Amino acid sequence: MHDDRTLVEARLKRVLDERVRPAVYPASVPLDVAVWNAPGEPVPVAEGLAAEPVPTAVGERWGAPWGTSWFRVSGTVPKEWAGRTVEAVLDLGFDENMPGFQCEGLVYRPDGTPVKGLNPRNQWVRIAAPAEGGEEVRLHIEAASNPVILDYHPFLPTQLGDKETAGSEPQYKLARMDLAVFDETVWQLVIDLEVLGELMRELPEDSGRRYDIVRAVGRALDAVDLQDVNGSAAAARALLEGVLSTPAEPSAHRISAVGHAHIDSAWLWPLRETVRKVARTTSNMTALIEDEPDFVFAMSQAQQWAWVKEHRPEVWAKVKKAVADGRFVPAGGMWVESDTNMPGSEAMARQFVHGKRFFLDEFGVENDEAWLPDTFGFAAGLPQIIKAAGSKWLLTQKISWSQTNRFPHHTFNWEGIDGTRIFTHFPPVDTYNCSMKGSEIAHAAKNFKDKGVARHSLAPTGWGDGGGGTTREMIAKAARMRDLEGSATVRWETPEQFFQKAEAEYPNAPVWVGELYLELHRATLTSQAGTKQGNRRSEHLLREAELWAATAAVRCPEFTYPSEQLDRIWKTVLLHQFHDILPGSSIAWVHREARATYAALARELTAIIEAAQRALAGDGADELVFNSTPHARDGVPAGGAGTAAIGGRSAIEARAEGGFVLDNGLLRVEIDARGLVVSAYDLVADRETVAPGAAANLPQLHADFPNMWDAWDVDEFYRNTVSDLTQADEVTAGEGASVRVVRTFGDSRLTQVLSLAPGAQRLDIDTEVDWHETEKFLKLAFPLDIHAERYASETQFGHFYRPTHTNTSWEAAKFEACNHRFVHLEEPGWGVALVNDSTYGHDVTRAVRGDDAGTTTTVRVSLLRAPRFPDPETDQGVHRFRHALVPGAAIGDAVREGYRINLPERRVSGGSAVAPLVTVDDDAVVVTAVKLADDGSGDVVVRFHESRGGRAKATLTAGFPAADVTVTDLLERPLEEVAAPELADGAVSVRLRPFELATLRFGRRLG
Repeated sequence: MHDDRTLVEARLKRVLDERVRPAVYPASVPLDVAVWNAPGEPVPVAEGLAAEPVPTAVGERWGAPWGTSWFRVSGTVPKEWAGRTVEAVLDLGFDENMPGFQCEGLVYRPDGTPVKGLNPRNQWVRIAAPAEGGEEVRLHIEAASNPVILDYHPFLPTQLGDKETAGSEPQYKLARMDLAVFDETVWQLVIDLEVLGELMRELPEDSGRRYDIVRAVGRALDAVDLQDVNGSAAAARALLEGVLSTPAEPSAHRISAVGHAHIDSAWLWPLRETVRKVARTTSNMTALIEDEPDFVFAMSQAQQWAWVKEHRPEVWAKVKKAVADGRFVPAGGMWVESDTNMPGSEAMARQFVHGKRFFLDEFGVENDEAWLPDTFGFAAGLPQIIKAAGSKWLLTQKISWSQTNRFPHHTFNWEGIDGTRIFTHFPPVDTYNCSMKGSEIAHAAKNFKDKGVARHSLAPTGWGDGGGGTTREMIAKAARMRDLEGSATVRWETPEQFFQKAEAEYPNAPVWVGELYLELHRATLTSQAGTKQGNRRSEHLLREAELWAATAAVRCPEFTYPSEQLDRIWKTVLLHQFHDILPGSSIAWVHREARATYAALARELTAIIEAAQRALAGDGADELVFNSTPHARDGVPAGGAGTAAIGGRSAIEARAEGGFVLDNGLLRVEIDARGLVVSAYDLVADRETVAPGAAANLPQLHADFPNMWDAWDVDEFYRNTVSDLTQADEVTAGEGASVRVVRTFGDSRLTQVLSLAPGAQRLDIDTEVDWHETEKFLKLAFPLDIHAERYASETQFGHFYRPTHTNTSWEAAKFEACNHRFVHLEEPGWGVALVNDSTYGHDVTRAVRGDDAGTTTTVRVSLLRAPRFPDPETDQGVHRFRHALVPGAAIGDAVREGYRINLPERRVSGGSAVAPLVTVDDDAVVVTAVKLADDGSGDVVVRFHESRGGRAKATLTAGFPAADVTVTDLLERPLEEVAAPELADGAVSVRLRPFELATLRFGRRLG
């Protein structure tokens, strides 16, 4: 037989595009259209419905950037359509190739009942099935004219990312506003042909199954009367029944399809627009659930559920019913799909506390899975946090975006820094917006790396962001692939059902140890410095507020613990840790609002702290120093207040070669005439810190123009060009033992104060940058005379080691990485720490010197970038950073100094010292939270962990009458499998393995 396969495939495409798809709506009549443009921000639904619109028509332009237009469409179903299915087809001017990134709408009935969302791939609204003819139709559309930020030529700078700069030019043109007859037989034929055509193209060219489909499709196309598609569609479908009913092979890959709409809580739109995106999508999905009995939809991010509850109660009622029916599934158990690299220990814990508690309180649902498909890599401390929250599974997809190395598993056990393992799945479909294309399903089966030992994978299915979620077309395709030869089998299942099956079939899944590093989007550790500083500051202010408010509530009868206020603030901070806000990859509007929000939270938290400290200090004129760090500080105990005792001296003198020498008996620091640190001598260890011939505290400027994803990416070639900023405008002595250095470069100015405090074995470096560069990357370099094959970066509840060498492509790919408060390098017996108050990105490299064969290990902290997309003014303006170089530091010193620089002491006048609410007798055990229990019982909750990577035995002593103590999970629920520790005179003995996290709940004896 002659091979006519390509002929049939080409024929199929043209007939589908030009004849069959257009016949889905064989008859239509235009609707009358009127529009009212809301002034300013979106208005309540009742106001939009009541507004008086003016006539408009298809072809008219509408929608200023970020505006809202209320369209009223009205008409009458023709009498001759009686008995037919009738739909409204409402095209606001969509580009079907960009679902989720343009205009959107939510359709209402005149009484305000939401019907469904309008999206590029979802433009229909069912009117009647069957119609009687003569029905009057009236609908209202709340249409958002969100501008296209990420266009066909992506990453071009645009002012559309902020309503203050976006202008008023209409963005869209009404394309279609019709009543139409919906021919379901033709629509089903479209799905039949699409499924078979897509499957056919994925089968081997010499496959018998492929030719079975080719012949069946050819016969079906012969049966289609191109002048009467609607009259011939049923006959064409009948000719496809055979190939559509052939069952799948028993060994076929098995896909659990989960209805999904990945909605970024902010990204190329502001937070307020996400509130509406969620309402549109949930309206779509509750409507689809009513029509499709097998369909299951999962939505993560408790914050988004809370938005629906608060802003769209009419939609919330439908959501609650669908959840009760088991069809609309709360997923993930986190407040938002946060970044996991940068949030601190407690913040990462609270993502699960607040997320899981919302789902428990609202629905009685306990999440066993963490759901983070789009997060930019995963810190090595996360498995323990997931487990401590009562969960046991993780799903993500983003690691498939890595540029250099392909991850070796799709299903595996992920082991964190403390040894906790979490069963983890990466969907091999390689998208979290699966649309049930044959190419996607075939890719999942071919790509799955665990063949032979497992055969289940998950496919998050639906258009994300503003795309509206899963469509009826996706459900129809999945139904045909439920048991279809040549295809993986597809079933609608919940995340829990998938994980139960996957874990059961793969009891000895392989293990991956350490961080899940994304070899992409490394610049998210630096972009939008103001947002990152706001997050870091908020985390530490929350620590202080909880600590001092809990202490005051226990000690001072007149002080009330502000639980509702703290709960609200925590949720706001957690929201801003979303993986496009904290990483700095959102539009200007988002970051402008974030900076204002952080400033307001800082004022609010400072007021809580000051009120609690005043209550604790009492009357008196003594100066009390409040110490919020987890270690004693200048004689003041951790978590207490008293009189600080600072000993020692510090001095400054001129340096013969120019510059100055700082000396406090512990360190001698030489700063040359360029304002660079040429020596940091550890007088105690008799050892130099700075590499021979090198200079530390060296600002370096790189060109920074990545190949794509400007705010997200820094490509390795940025290192090929560098300017050392050695020219100083001013190097002068400052107050105390300090040196002030001023540099200008480009259009920017850098001012530093380097100081050596009495009794401190650290060099403090305060940096101010008035930044006006574009597409540049500013780093601060510290070349150290230390031989270290690995270094430690702080992460949640511990630290993680990375190599300093690049033996393999895996190591070379980590040319920019994340740390929290410190980076630490060590030779046996001597180490160096570099601590910070607000930066995350850094790099560490090593080189062997030619003169003495010694090793120079260079740590560079990343200060600022200047990408132009999606915010063309990224980071322009003044920024302040604090760092400290700590020679002679052991890992415990790094931990202590990291807290010190982030938790400055507070001085309050009072009458007497304040004893800590809880004390720990081992500095290796770090308390991360002291608070009152979330349930309002008045119990005191203490969270702590082993911080140095070794075993610890410690005694925790309550500074209040304790009635009992319980070991709990993060949600402060008793761990049934753990025996209650013995409480003796308010003291509890604990044993911790390396980096182990623990939470104790102390009941109080009242009265």
